[in-house]
Amino acid sequence: MNKKEIEVLELIRKNPYLSQQEMAEQLKVSRPTVANLISGLIKQRKIAGRAYILPEEDTVICIGGANVDRKFRLEHAAQMGTSNPASVSRSIGGVARNIAENLGRLGHSVKLMSIAGNDPEWNLIEEASKSFMNTELTKVDAALSTGTYTAVLEPGGEMVIAMADMAIYDAMTPQYIRRSEADLLSASFIVSDLNCPADTLDEIHKLAKSKRIPFAVIPVSEPKMNRLGKDLIGITWLILNRGEAGRFLDRSISTEEQWRQAVEELMRLGAEHVVVTGGKEGVMAGTGGNVRHYAAHPVPAIVEVTGAGDAFSSGIIHSYLNGQPFNSNIEAGLANAAKTLQSALTVRSDLSAEQLQRELEERT
Repeated sequence: MNKKEIEVLELIRKNPYLSQQEMAEQLKVSRPTVANLISGLIKQRKIAGRAYILPEEDTVICIGGANVDRKFRLEHAAQMGTSNPASVSRSIGGVARNIAENLGRLGHSVKLMSIAGNDPEWNLIEEASKSFMNTELTKVDAALSTGTYTAVLEPGGEMVIAMADMAIYDAMTPQYIRRSEADLLSASFIVSDLNCPADTLDEIHKLAKSKRIPFAVIPVSEPKMNRLGKDLIGITWLILNRGEAGRFLDRSISTEEQWRQAVEELMRLGAEHVVVTGGKEGVMAGTGGNVRHYAAHPVPAIVEVTGAGDAFSSGIIHSYLNGQPFNSNIEAGLANAAKTLQSALTVRSDLSAEQLQRELEERT
């Protein structure tokens, strides 16, 4: 869409019954010009006739990965260079998809914007996801293969190594994002992982920034940190681990002071709320120039680490969307992560807004 089309869409979003003459006066153009713009928007399926029906509001849009996860759990400690006895399980994953399911279970209206192959893997993802999110913004391309993630886990659940086949996400171009611009403009919150190419993430960032839509960036790995630009203004939440923060800032983060300084630097670059996680050592989080450490919630026994980071991010976003203060946002994330660590599932099946609230109240 061009600038004028976006301006028309914004006017319609605010008042679907605005006349073409009223729009023309506000935009300082002729009424026929407005008529042509509206005709173009209808052809692009950005609006659907009078009263210019727009996508529903108060929806969280999660952009990025939707994968099939395969997990190999070793019977004994890993031995390199030889065969290791293991059991294998298959589940649904992808950072954006996992966050979408968490938020859906927590009662939010969620849409997943991803890309997948027309294959059994996508069928599996769609079937497992449809109860918690709308997948209509996900493009299915028969020429591509759905992303896969394979993790090797120690008997105690800690990761030995993970391998990701994510080439499909290179097809998530800026043009791919623009085709759903009307949905993005009506979103109450946008989340993007770093499976998206750098120019696509930049497109999402600019849109969220220009329209003041709350925007969270959740990295997926250290190598993909180069997809995040150095200008972080317009990012409402930046949630990453110490390795990812160190890669982005090109520095070591091994001491508590370096940890704190990393949060401070990321805020100086423009991110409004910054959280740098440290596993069992808790998180360092900052907002408004203030930084403090939060202890991890105790976990009697870790069943599996996969999905805990996505649960943490989702707990934060859920609390933020409910208007809770910063400290409560972080505690909600820590609570959801701790309970997910005790589940064999990537997204725990007992999650709900009521259950998470009970778990938080038990801490007080």
